[in-house]
Amino acid sequence: MKNIGFIYFTNTFSLKASLLIFLLSACFAQASPTKEINLKANGKYIRSYYLQLMKKPFIQNGKKKALIIGDSHAQDFLNAVHENGYLSKYQVSTRYIPTRCQIFLGAGLAKNITSNDKALCNNSDNLQHAKKQIREADLIIFAAKWRDWSANSLPQTIKNLHLSPSQKLIIIGTKSFGRYISSQYINLSKADLLKIRIAIDKGQSTINAKMEAALRKDIFVNLQSTICHSPDTCPLFTDHGQPISIDGGHLTKEGARYIGKKLFNHPILAKYK
Repeated sequence: MKNIGFIYFTNTFSLKASLLIFLLSACFAQASPTKEINLKANGKYIRSYYLQLMKKPFIQNGKKKALIIGDSHAQDFLNAVHENGYLSKYQVSTRYIPTRCQIFLGAGLAKNITSNDKALCNNSDNLQHAKKQIREADLIIFAAKWRDWSANSLPQTIKNLHLSPSQKLIIIGTKSFGRYISSQYINLSKADLLKIRIAIDKGQSTINAKMEAALRKDIFVNLQSTICHSPDTCPLFTDHGQPISIDGGHLTKEGARYIGKKLFNHPILAKYK
């Protein structure tokens, strides 16, 4: 009987120890890649709705036609629209032009694309390919992480589009938000979170300033200044204490809802709510 009791005791102890080790392992396994999982989930969110509308043909259904063109920043813009139910009177289609290729129409594209990016850009969508659908659209919106050369070329790009007087073009400036690192803010109250402002990418602010100076006042929306009210810093959290961006450049779902509400108070966008 003693031997049986000993075997029972050791087996029970072994089972409990194994269960404890398993639970601890599971906790650590879940804790360590949390940030990576969030980034992946957020990346899927950023892209998914935009991809659903990619090159979607316009139809004659009585609704006006809106075409959103750009890179992942255009995806963010569409999410800001979608989360708030804006552009409801429009049928919306999208075109994706990678950041490395830029929104541009005219001679001289090849000299601005690096040799490493030529294959990508040769096989990607561009304004030349999108011309037919652009001609069909009532509202055309460009949104991108603009580079200096494409921003400088925008007046010529716009001229080369040959838009009709009845068509409306809106250009959304580039944006930069602070990178969210959850461990730095985990113990802060909502009130403390709302006070946090973080330095933004100076290069993006410089490009926005150039665009603002070069483009007509009725087509350019400086997203950065509209949201941040500063060329140097931006809030890191929404009014509800949720991160606007995780990676510093793209919006969370909560960030898209927050940004959209503020962005569509801009005089150029307000009538499209």
